[in-house]
Amino acid sequence: MTETWLVTGGAGYIGSHVARSVVAAGHDVVVLDDLSTGLASRVEGELVVGDCGDGALVRDVLTRHRVTGVIHLAAGKAVEESVNQPIAYYRRNVTAMVELLAAMADTGVDRIVYSSSAAVYGETQAALVTEDDPTVPVSPYGETKVVGEWLVRAQARAVGLRYAALRYFNVAGAGSPELADTTTTNLIPLVLQALEEGRAPLIFGDDYPTPDGTCVRDYIHVADLARAHVDAIGLLAEPGAGATLNVGTGVGYSVRDVISVALEVTGSDIKAEVTPRRPGDPPQVVADTSRILAATPWRPEHDLRAMVVSAWEARQAR
Repeated sequence: MTETWLVTGGAGYIGSHVARSVVAAGHDVVVLDDLSTGLASRVEGELVVGDCGDGALVRDVLTRHRVTGVIHLAAGKAVEESVNQPIAYYRRNVTAMVELLAAMADTGVDRIVYSSSAAVYGETQAALVTEDDPTVPVSPYGETKVVGEWLVRAQARAVGLRYAALRYFNVAGAGSPELADTTTTNLIPLVLQALEEGRAPLIFGDDYPTPDGTCVRDYIHVADLARAHVDAIGLLAEPGAGATLNVGTGVGYSVRDVISVALEVTGSDIKAEVTPRRPGDPPQVVADTSRILAATPWRPEHDLRAMVVSAWEARQAR
């Protein structure tokens, strides 16, 4: 049966990939996006321009389009920016979510796939982090994602909200050139932009307790992440459904690893430059993905090189 899903932030980099995957799975999509970072040209389905923190607008959209469930991606997501602007991040990521969940309760929409983040784990000491590990974020961004998880779980207990909270690890690549990551906050776009402009890629600290001294992260292709949302929708079919799932590959790459692959893909020989650490960056965060692999048919299909190649090809196609 065809369902209608509201995708908040569906004009953004990740959201546009998610919306297309949901449509490909046979559902209808309505996108709510304020276009502060998103592009209308990316939208799959109907676009409503507005803020998901506008409760009256959200109620109207949910009712008018007979929405089945919500995929909530709209949020600020830059760690360093959140350190400098914590109130703005709490307003955008928490206050707006309260309004969204209230609108859902008022209109009887009882399913949500929530875009969470590996930033909830903070400076974990585990080689692989599981969903049961402590959530001790080191940035306001990570804090807001923890609060978002608290909110969906509290609503689940109170009103029977069905939810899947997906803890994204580092998202990269492009499913198609027009859906490229146009931000300058994620490592791979930053490295590729520097190489394209003939500048040295920056390494923010090389004295971390990791094999080569640079931060280690789990990178996931955005197309794989988008497919995970479709499988998350499937988890919400039964009343009382609730899951918190890591979405990564279970493989860690250092900043130097990423730069090495980028140099190979672009054919550049520019050496990286080491600069001071950024606040809020934990040394290593890599996913234990056993829970999502057991709960769904989802499997990641792309490695780091595929992510970098697709990101580079998308940049070259602009």
